[in-house]
Amino acid sequence: MAVTWTIANMERDLVQGDNTDIVTILHWRASDEDSDGNTGSAYGTVGVTLVGTPTPYADITETQAIGWAKDALGEEQVTSIEAGIAAQIAAKANPTTASGVSW
Repeated sequence: MAVTWTIANMERDLVQGDNTDIVTILHWRASDEDSDGNTGSAYGTVGVTLVGTPTPYADITETQAIGWAKDALGEEQVTSIEAGIAAQIAAKANPTTASGVSW
């Protein structure tokens, strides 16, 4: 199992100083699935401050944006998110509670 990270949306400033189309907020999703079909996921947003020469909006790749999101979250938070997803999957694979009716 390996957590898959994706970018659901990028918010941007159309004008920021002398620059245009500067990404400021990334909406990310992380998910995983075990071999039995049990899934876990997390969704969030993170603000980003890009340094240096900005990448033109049309040229930003999802891989690049995922890197920015993970950098903004920090290694400890990324590890925590991925551990939480693993815990969701484990809880589905080995449930300790149930609900329903007996009829």
